[in-house]
Amino acid sequence: MFDGGFMTQAFAFGGEDAKGTYDDQILYRSSLQNFLIDTGEEVILVDTGFENGFAAPAKKLGAPLYMGEKVGDYMESFSALGYQPEQVTKILITHKHPDHSGALKYFPHAQVYVGPEDADALKLEGENIVRCTYKDGAYENFPASETVAPGIHFIKAVGHTKGNSIVIVEDGDLFYMFHGDVTYCDAALKANKLSIVFEDIKAARDTLDRVREFIVHHPTVYLSTHCPEGYENLEMKRIMKL
Repeated sequence: MFDGGFMTQAFAFGGEDAKGTYDDQILYRSSLQNFLIDTGEEVILVDTGFENGFAAPAKKLGAPLYMGEKVGDYMESFSALGYQPEQVTKILITHKHPDHSGALKYFPHAQVYVGPEDADALKLEGENIVRCTYKDGAYENFPASETVAPGIHFIKAVGHTKGNSIVIVEDGDLFYMFHGDVTYCDAALKANKLSIVFEDIKAARDTLDRVREFIVHHPTVYLSTHCPEGYENLEMKRIMKL
C-alpha cells in the first residue's frame, strides 16, 4: 500500500540499546504490504492493512519512520489481485495494530484468527472471530501453534504485542514466514536487533531468538510488512541467510 519510505537505524535496531547508540543518518528502506495465500481451495489473508482513505504522515526530516508514498488503499490493492471479498475464507491477524487489522471490516464473513489478548484490545466480537488457543501445541521450535489449513500454521510469538503471532506456510521444501513486526527490516533480523516497538521486551527477545533459530534450520522466505525486502523475497523466493 506504500513504498519508497525509510526508517532510521535507531528505530529499527534500538529496542535493547541505549539512546544515542545509533546514527540517525543511517536509513533503511520502508514500505507497507500485506499478503494473500491462495491454496486452490481457500483464499486466506495474512493481515489487513489500514482502512480505506488512510493518509500516512508526510515525509519529515528527523522522523524515525516514513512509510512512503501511497500506492493504493488496501481494498484497491486487494481488488487488483483479481479477488472479491466474499472469496476470503480466513484472515490471520499477526497483531492488533491498524496497519495489520484496519481493513477487517471489509470481510465480515471470513473467519478471523487472532491472539486472544489482541482480540480483546481490538474489541472483536462475533461468531467469525477465532480467539486462537494454539490448540495444536508445538510447531518445530515454537511452543504453541494452531494449524488453520493444510501446511498453514498460526504460531504464538508474543512480544511486539501481548497477543502477537506469526504465520508459517509450508510449500514443498520451502517455508514462508509472515512475521508481522517481529522485525521492521531484514537488516535488523540479520543483526539480531529488536526494534523500539514492543509491549514485552523479554518476550520479544525470546520470539526473535526462536525466529532466528527456525531460519537457521529451515529454508525460509522471510516476508516483512514494513520493508521492500518483504515483497522482493516473495517474488524471488529468496531464502533468508543469517
